[in-house]
Amino acid sequence: MIRLDRYLSEAGTGSRSEVKKLIAWGRVAVDGKVCRDPSAKISEDACVDVDGVREVRTEFRTVAMNKPAGYLSATEDKRLPTASDLLTGKWAKFGLKPAGRLDRDVTGLLILTNDGALIHGIISPGRHVPKVYSAELDAPLPPDAADRLAEGITLDDGLVCLPAELCYVPGELQAKITVHEGKFHQVKRMFAALGSRVTALRRLSVGPVELGGIAEGEFRELTEKELSALRQAAGCGG
Repeated sequence: MIRLDRYLSEAGTGSRSEVKKLIAWGRVAVDGKVCRDPSAKISEDACVDVDGVREVRTEFRTVAMNKPAGYLSATEDKRLPTASDLLTGKWAKFGLKPAGRLDRDVTGLLILTNDGALIHGIISPGRHVPKVYSAELDAPLPPDAADRLAEGITLDDGLVCLPAELCYVPGELQAKITVHEGKFHQVKRMFAALGSRVTALRRLSVGPVELGGIAEGEFRELTEKELSALRQAAGCGG
């Protein structure tokens, strides 16, 4: 059993003082019945609604964000805006951290979570979680680009990358690439090794989670199905 005000606080509804007011105002229902007692003991699997919206208490939270350009993949910075600054409402209370990083000028899918094991699994090179990017280039790629990436291209500093998959129409200035690691500026450096400079880069997916129709600067919580598949891909279990 758990106190009603604690349940709502841990669900991210608000602080203990904030949820006590909601309860006193009769805006909270437990298993379909209005409850005005913040100290009421309820079952941890009770159905708790605030203004008719179900509040779910869970240990971990994970969201998918469409990171805009100009934001750092960090929780805080004294000089520049961060992805965490975009977490509004109750989401600002969960301590979500980026699972990996996108360069400041790179846009697209960023996973944020307070599940440390999931973060480690996503960024660990040994887990090989695939990440798909769409790149705009300043010059066409050479004919052997796909073969060189598939073999594991060597960067200018001698780093040998894991095999990557390229989707590219010869002569075009746009390409999709799937990588299985996340070294510093890696995708940009891989294209540079092929003789093309990346002018814009966007991440489309991380493992089974896709950017989809999330508007720039917005985010959404992963579905149970997405989260289970992502945890499995990251070696954290379903």
